[in-house]
Amino acid sequence: MTGLINVNCDFNHQLSIKEFPYIVRWRDDRCKRCGQCLSVCPTGAIKPSVKSVRIVESQGQIPKPIVKTKVIHVIEQAKDMENYCTGCAMCQLVCPNDAIEPEFNPQHKFYTFKNKGGEPYKRGGRRNDPNPSTLDRIKFTRISMLTDPALDAGRHEFRVRTYLGRLLQPENLPLTTKNGLITIDREKEEFIPPVREIFPVMIGSMSVGALSPPMWEGLAMGVAYLNEVDGIPIVMCTGEGGVPPRLLRSRYLKYFVLQIASGYFGWDEIIHSLPHMVVDPAAIEIKYGQGAKPGDGGLLMAQKVIKLIAKIRGVPERVDLASPPTHQTKYSIEEAVAKMIQSMSMAFGFRVPVYPKISGTKTATAVLNNLARNPYAAALAIDGEDGGTGAAYNVSLDKMGHPIASNVRDCYLELVRQGRQNELPIIAGGGIGKKGNLASNTAALIMLGASAVQVGKYIMQATAECLGDEYNRCNLCNTGKCPRGIATQDPKLYRRLDSEKVAERLVEVIRACEMELKKIFAPMGRSTELPIGMSDALGIDDKDMAERLQINYVC
Repeated sequence: MTGLINVNCDFNHQLSIKEFPYIVRWRDDRCKRCGQCLSVCPTGAIKPSVKSVRIVESQGQIPKPIVKTKVIHVIEQAKDMENYCTGCAMCQLVCPNDAIEPEFNPQHKFYTFKNKGGEPYKRGGRRNDPNPSTLDRIKFTRISMLTDPALDAGRHEFRVRTYLGRLLQPENLPLTTKNGLITIDREKEEFIPPVREIFPVMIGSMSVGALSPPMWEGLAMGVAYLNEVDGIPIVMCTGEGGVPPRLLRSRYLKYFVLQIASGYFGWDEIIHSLPHMVVDPAAIEIKYGQGAKPGDGGLLMAQKVIKLIAKIRGVPERVDLASPPTHQTKYSIEEAVAKMIQSMSMAFGFRVPVYPKISGTKTATAVLNNLARNPYAAALAIDGEDGGTGAAYNVSLDKMGHPIASNVRDCYLELVRQGRQNELPIIAGGGIGKKGNLASNTAALIMLGASAVQVGKYIMQATAECLGDEYNRCNLCNTGKCPRGIATQDPKLYRRLDSEKVAERLVEVIRACEMELKKIFAPMGRSTELPIGMSDALGIDDKDMAERLQINYVC
């Protein structure tokens, strides 16, 4: 056939701006071409370009159209998956003339194209769930009329404290009374489990490597200030990634929970530092699972493994660090109880509480029963399905795991049936503060049976002004391009973060949380101990949830 025009159809396999989650709105009339927006964009989603514009003008007494061509400088949005706009709005923050901003595109279908290379879609953050969680629907319905709640919450003897470690039953304590004094009975003296008094909100495991050096250091500074100045005994879990050597040899180690997981990253340095430790760590956490990606293991991308991280973890630079789904030396949870918990206890002379962390699951009660029979097990940490993480697959975030509220309730009631509800603490995590309700979520879990909670992403968002949200805005945690400098190892990015401001914000958040917990607990007449398992104080407006959690139905 003759006369046909040969057209290049490459454009037929490109994406239009309408397919992307965010559309960059740029105003030519306001832009002064300073280039600040281009310099701060973490993904390269905008770029300078030159366009040739066709202009038709008419001048003079007898206008005659004249066609001119004008070259203009513009800002263009990238149309490829490697450089798409995530909506972090760093460009808008630095623009002096408000000439640029990303706009959420609710009609986008970008995630259809995200499985490039045969991999499922990975993203930072957690699942997108617009509905309130079970914890956010719980109300506190038992109010004491014997005290003025507003005044009672401010009483100086009010204590918002809990215990990390196994608590022996009174009849098992090696104590005796002699001449009106309580003394240790040497004949009855056996193993006394180590116990720490802590604030019931623990900072969850976010490792050195997953977080940038200024972010991790800022949290550590805030923890030390809260303990030593404010007298709030909060502890922070290190995550699987080791600890900076100078911290291992400092007196501040007592405020940190050292985590060991299936990758064993950083533990060479920890073991070598044992003879030089001036204090013991707060506890040892053995991670078997994460609620946000149960059974997936973990992965620290190669771009985050800089020289500092490689040295702490004892690995080569710029290699992917995978943590297998299970500890390779273990066959079952029974073996884990026999080997890992006891070996870690022995390493620290049985002076440090040791406990496992598992994903929320139907088998949590089976793990609990094994721990209850082990005198060296200090607690059980359960991470529910709403936990945040930097590198989980969509299918794990949305389709795997167990809600934390019912899991904690099942485990607590199992301890009640055994008469051990005050013996083995349950630590709950996963989605606490997801909607900003940190104190009320914490109080609800405590009354469902938890002794303490672990909070990770809420702390990260609140202390460093994270830009991400539940509409997939930003969510660059897993790429190493965090524009705030929180979850990156790129010096150009993490230098934007001020460690001292992170510490200040952490102090403010925990102070506010303590006051809010007092405001919740005081009207119930509880001022000297936590209302662990006091479920008759709870109510919910859903009959099925009320029946499942065995709490009051209110409407």
